Amino acid sequence: MTKQSILGRISQLMRANINALLDQAEDPQKMLDQLVRDYTNSIAEAEQAVAQTIGNLRLMEQDHREDLEAAADWGRKALAASTKADELRAAGDTINADKFDQLAKVAIGKQMTSESEARAVEPTIASQTQVVDQLKRGLETMRQKLNELTAKRNELVARSKTAAAQQQVMDAVKSIDVLDPTSEIGRFEEKIRREEAKVVGAQELAASSLDAQFNSLEDLGKQSEVEARLAQLKSGGGSGAITAG
Repeated sequence: MTKQSILGRISQLMRANINALLDQAEDPQKMLDQLVRDYTNSIAEAEQAVAQTIGNLRLMEQDHREDLEAAADWGRKALAASTKADELRAAGDTINADKFDQLAKVAIGKQMTSESEARAVEPTIASQTQVVDQLKRGLETMRQKLNELTAKRNELVARSKTAAAQQQVMDAVKSIDVLDPTSEIGRFEEKIRREEAKVVGAQELAASSLDAQFNSLEDLGKQSEVEARLAQLKSGGGSGAITAG
């Protein structure tokens, strides 16, 4: 993955409007789960690519240091050769002095080459350092977004479970309202009252029948007394009033 594609992926995810995505989703929880997976995968891919970019930068920095060190080393060699040439020339040995001056020139050439290579890579190192800083900030933002998504997903799941529990309670309340057990008890109580009324009616009916029987006995007693008085009259018991004996 190139640095441009890495930055593009990071920028795209950073610009993602979570709330807008959720508003458009038929199932927000599934949408959040998918976003969490996408962010997690993208972060893992970006981390690998950023690590590679950082590794390349560190190699360039190492090469730059080596070029600087080589330039300094060639500079020391050129100075040593030039100093030796001066010593030989002062001693009258111009032939060897010229040889060491030539060596000094070669060393200076090597020094200039190393310095040139070091200077050439410096703009690339500067730009790559800036890119790496951007990538690091982007990755940190992505991680924050992932934490935000995870928290949002967990909150939504908890709210969904709470809503489901509340709905179950409401459904239970509705079923109680539709089939009120107290109304069933009321009907059962009314049935018992009717049965109790029937018992009371039967008791009253039985009592009235018993009274009638006693009244019949009293009537029989009166009739027997009439018959007895009539028999007494017939037997010549007198014409006066007969008292009950």
